[in-house]
Amino acid sequence: MRILMVEDERALAETVRRGLKNEGFVVDVSRDGVSGLSAATENAYDVILLDLMLPFKNGYDVLKELRQRKIWTPVLMLTAKDGEYDQTDAFDLGADDYLTKPFSFLVLVARIRALIRRGGPARPVVLTLGTLTMDPVNRSVRRGETAISLTAREYGLLHFLMRRHGQIVSKAEILHNVWDPAFEGGDNVVEVYIGYLRRKIDLPFGLHSLTTVRGMGYLLSADRLPAAAGGHPGA
Repeated sequence: MRILMVEDERALAETVRRGLKNEGFVVDVSRDGVSGLSAATENAYDVILLDLMLPFKNGYDVLKELRQRKIWTPVLMLTAKDGEYDQTDAFDLGADDYLTKPFSFLVLVARIRALIRRGGPARPVVLTLGTLTMDPVNRSVRRGETAISLTAREYGLLHFLMRRHGQIVSKAEILHNVWDPAFEGGDNVVEVYIGYLRRKIDLPFGLHSLTTVRGMGYLLSADRLPAAAGGHPGA
């Protein structure tokens, strides 16, 4: 089994390389994002271990370009960045697993073996709801043939709603899943961003797919017309 490790910390890379070699893996090491992307593009690997903070090209950009080039090798992110949004961004771009430093070598080996057993996906999962589509690889959103530009927060909110489409989700659920746990503001911020989202995914297209269910929360449906919408159009 052949592994590519893209890691600029020489001591860590050498320690992991020696350990994986003893486990029967063949390990190639790249010290920066540019050479790592080149190696991953030109050679066949069973798993790629990819750091986020790299010289010349960060791990997010390397991962994004790999998936854009239709390279579906399983990627395990190795990083000291353990924030919730760091992990969410990595998974949205096509990462298969995420391990924060410092990590247990035994856990790393177990994760690698699990990824090898699972294998690479044939293609990324594009979320579709009626004419609304979201592609996690390039973080693009479209309504039919029209591209929709969203901020990072709007994207995160829509991503959560699309995964829960057809279900009523409360403000509390949205705050818990889309905002940082340390967020200390009121839940009225959810109403504000629901309004922003409606003005981008619904109003220009004469639709009312994102509705308010009074006293309960919000519901995202497929291509609902205003006359047929349930709930109240206001946030």
